[in-house]
Amino acid sequence: MNRASPQIVRSVPLTVPSKPAVGAGRSIGTILVDSGRLSPTDAQRVLDFQRERGVRFGDAGIALRVLSDDDVRYALSIQFGYPYLARGSNLSRELVAAYQPGSRPVEQLRELRSQLMLRWFDTGADRRGLAIVSAGSGDGRSYIAANLAIVFSQLGERTLLIDADMRAPRQHHLFNLGRTAGLSDMLAGRAGLEAVVGIETLQDLSVLSAGAIPPNPQELLGRQDFSKLLQSLGEDFSVIIIDTPAANTCADAHTVAVRAGAALVVARQDKSSIPQLARFTHGLREFGVALVGSVLNDVKSGDVPASTPA
Repeated sequence: MNRASPQIVRSVPLTVPSKPAVGAGRSIGTILVDSGRLSPTDAQRVLDFQRERGVRFGDAGIALRVLSDDDVRYALSIQFGYPYLARGSNLSRELVAAYQPGSRPVEQLRELRSQLMLRWFDTGADRRGLAIVSAGSGDGRSYIAANLAIVFSQLGERTLLIDADMRAPRQHHLFNLGRTAGLSDMLAGRAGLEAVVGIETLQDLSVLSAGAIPPNPQELLGRQDFSKLLQSLGEDFSVIIIDTPAANTCADAHTVAVRAGAALVVARQDKSSIPQLARFTHGLREFGVALVGSVLNDVKSGDVPASTPA
């Protein structure tokens, strides 16, 4: 029996999240009134207080207790076209790049983003994909992949996060997508580009979940169909971040890294085995994978300090 091939239809462009109107030219008060976070009456009270005290609008609103810190952050995100998640969002709190964009771990992710842009994404039109890999389980690949995808999208890059861990997927949980069609379904020819989901609250970010857990993930990822899919998706996205299973449990990570062309290696402080990590990275280099960076995930402090390989 002939297996089905994924259908990549290009007659209609892939729909990705469109940017909301940037708030340039709109005051914080106008943004908050338009969004329903502030009544026109309270907005006038804040303006009067602002003129009397000579303080910023947000500080005046907080002093009058008609605005919260979250309201002010929301208005600023609209003014500067910088998406973030407010408290009460149904997305996972692990998405620190969206919930806590000013925190130290997120600043370190931005430093890593800059390195990756210089070392990989800005060095060739065909360099769109990056596999997030690690030698062992529990190193934080999904956490790093999700938050790295968010900081790339905050830069204004059209970013796609793919969950290629078809054994124990997590990205659909982090982004509250439910059990929808995903990568496995596309590679089996059971779904098309509609499986790519735009994250409405995070402009420029889309997610392709793992989909149904198949009996043959290694074979699906090893087929040329996966390479063709990545190439096709590269027409719509400038950055493609790919989550993978641990390398010590299966060969999927090697396969995905080869298809992507580049890998970011994640290790966990006080847990990862140095000899195991050395064997893994040596194997990737033998397969011709460009190792463009590494992350030491410090789960005790919440830091994600970045380094780059020689």
